Amino acid sequence: MWIFSRKGPSGFSASSTAEEVTKGIDGTGLTAIVTGASSGLGAETTRVLTLRGVHVIMAVRNTDAGKNVKEQILKENPNAKIDVMELDLTSMGSVRKFASDYNASGLPLNLLINNAGVMATPFKLSQDNIELQFATNHIGHFLLTNHLLETMKKTARDSNKEGRIVNLSSMAHQYAYREGIRFDKINDELGYNSINAYGQSKLANILHANELAKRLKEEGVDITANSLHPGMIATNLLRYHSIMNVLTHALGKFMLKSVQQGAATQCYVALHPQVKGISGEYFADSNKAKASALSQDAELARKLWDFSFSMTNQN
Repeated sequence: MWIFSRKGPSGFSASSTAEEVTKGIDGTGLTAIVTGASSGLGAETTRVLTLRGVHVIMAVRNTDAGKNVKEQILKENPNAKIDVMELDLTSMGSVRKFASDYNASGLPLNLLINNAGVMATPFKLSQDNIELQFATNHIGHFLLTNHLLETMKKTARDSNKEGRIVNLSSMAHQYAYREGIRFDKINDELGYNSINAYGQSKLANILHANELAKRLKEEGVDITANSLHPGMIATNLLRYHSIMNVLTHALGKFMLKSVQQGAATQCYVALHPQVKGISGEYFADSNKAKASALSQDAELARKLWDFSFSMTNQN
């Protein structure tokens, strides 16, 4: 059980679950894409969104694992609307194919939950020769979002319903490299630190959401973009750090959130009417929260956008 449970202005707290923060909300008629939906927070987010009537497309690298989660959800909720599509965020080719197939399907898109991620991995390059954490956590989601935006804009216009883009970040964004984003050293193996690199990618998630929110507002589009910290949760993200993995699972019931609690904030930001019209904000424990000063640097956000755009157009 989470030991800190004081409610914030929203009426929710760190101990609130995804089901609790969406109780009474009717998501019928909404369509969502959830990346990394085959386990952990993504699977729980999918379960709760479908429970509220949302049609969820599970964007997963392992489609067999995704289908297993789908079957489990359907056993609990036979009326759930779920589809599984393959998406490998480490490959720009896979991202482009996913977006192309989705856009061609004719399905609307109200909610995009950029949930998938890897944490503190040993140094490795993606299929496109980009440091793995930056590639998976930021670049893949940046490219995916850009390629789905026109479908989201059309859906917002046709349905007269606000679209929402949700980036899963982390409080670990505070532990990025000192300069924040190492634009000229993304692939520098010699200076690589797995924790700093994870923080860098999570800082990028916030900066991406903030710059996207600014651009959407300037365009007058009814789509919001926000980022969030889900809380400290014992998930398979810790698989690269065996000692941390053992400790977190041993102390989990005392110190960490459950997966049900961890998925609460992204479900809150994606569905709750309290968040209507709010964009470019950072959330934690289903409330607005304060992110680092570096994450609020508008010039850094603009520079990251241009860098990411250039990187995704070179591959």
